[in-house]
Amino acid sequence: MDYSVNVTYLTLEGHVDLVHYRYLYFMFTFIFYIMIICFNTVIISVIFKKKCLHEPMYIFIAALLCNALFGSFALYPKLLTDLLSEKQITSFGACLFQAFCIYTYGSSEFTLLSAMAYDRYVSICKPLHYATLIKMSTVRKLIFLSWFVPCCENAVGVLLTSRLQLCKSKLNRIYCDNYSIVKLSCGEISLNNSWGLFIFSIAVFPPVIFIIFSYIRILAVCLKNSKDFRRKALQTCLPHLLIFINFSINACFEVINNRIESKQIPHAITIILSVIPLVVPPLINPIIYGLKMHEIFNSIRRLIIWGSRVQV
Repeated sequence: MDYSVNVTYLTLEGHVDLVHYRYLYFMFTFIFYIMIICFNTVIISVIFKKKCLHEPMYIFIAALLCNALFGSFALYPKLLTDLLSEKQITSFGACLFQAFCIYTYGSSEFTLLSAMAYDRYVSICKPLHYATLIKMSTVRKLIFLSWFVPCCENAVGVLLTSRLQLCKSKLNRIYCDNYSIVKLSCGEISLNNSWGLFIFSIAVFPPVIFIIFSYIRILAVCLKNSKDFRRKALQTCLPHLLIFINFSINACFEVINNRIESKQIPHAITIILSVIPLVVPPLINPIIYGLKMHEIFNSIRRLIIWGSRVQV
């Protein structure tokens, strides 16, 4: 017997105590969103305005921060609207589109971090070949592939989900993700699960393995060189390494949390874990690069000093 129904609208039921804390949630969410936009936009603007920063390493940083803005745009506008609405509903098509954007953001983040690790690996381990291997044309190709390949991978997953007949309409989330939508179907979902696991394995494991391999090689080279060489290498690699570790841990928590759905974990903790990859990295990445990368920090400081002088 077919229990499927023609579900066209989905309800997001992951919000906690929305009746009592609606405006408090909205205020904090709005502040976080504005901070993310301002912090990332400042770093991106500085990189593109300063010709001395028109180098592959900084172009990759700008691409990473643009991806953070893309991921934030996929979450925050809809979330802010829901916080002020009596009913948190979304159309099936809009839910699929949000899931596609959020998954593409996550996949692109790993791919961009992998491309940045390759840039650091060549710079430190093969400095004489850097100009040959890391040309601006190569940088543009890597950035394009970092967005294009995840788009294609996740588009297939979303198309497979769009063909499902749903028999339930309630998502226990505050945003849409592909796996949660798939679980609303009462039909056969083995193809969706197989494709999701395949995409997860190729989107996460190769970049993570390559990044670990790159830093093992970088560490080996640093140990053979002077203290000053190690200091300069650490200065350029530490921000990238911190961001990679932070995003990997947050993403793993979210995937495990969504797949296992343990009833022993409080619902509020589950919701917090689900949004951390979309809140923490976009907020702290520009701060890390702004403070740790002296060229960016000095450019921002000169810009602030120049602005204060103009006002006077």
